[in-house]
Amino acid sequence: MIITNHVWSGAVIGAVAPGPASAFTAGVVSHFVLDQVPHWGEDRIFLKVAVVDGLVGLTSLGLLARAARRGRRAKVVAGMLGACLPDADKPSTLFFGRSPFPEAVDEWHVSIQREDVDRMPQEVVVGALGTALAWWLVRR
Repeated sequence: MIITNHVWSGAVIGAVAPGPASAFTAGVVSHFVLDQVPHWGEDRIFLKVAVVDGLVGLTSLGLLARAARRGRRAKVVAGMLGACLPDADKPSTLFFGRSPFPEAVDEWHVSIQREDVDRMPQEVVVGALGTALAWWLVRR
């Protein structure tokens, strides 16, 4: 799943969570739940897509954090960071040659993925609609 979809889902979780700790925890859990939903994935071009998605995701994270009302901002940011944390293995492996997580966690994370090369249009539509929903929620 593209990281942008984890960002907006974490923002939604943070907007409704009672506090930052619960938002972060629920964000982490949401990551693994979403990874079990059928989504796009193709190892052959992953890195090309990941760079663009990472930049879009980071921009979305910043914009959603900025859009969140002051009383919600910490919860929204915590939810987004929790939702993105499990994918820290990818840039860590690329830049440092190893994942920050135990091998068993990485293997399990890979095993739950339901990826398909034909799901990119679905992924983009879900990302755009989800980000719009998150924007609305964090501002209200």
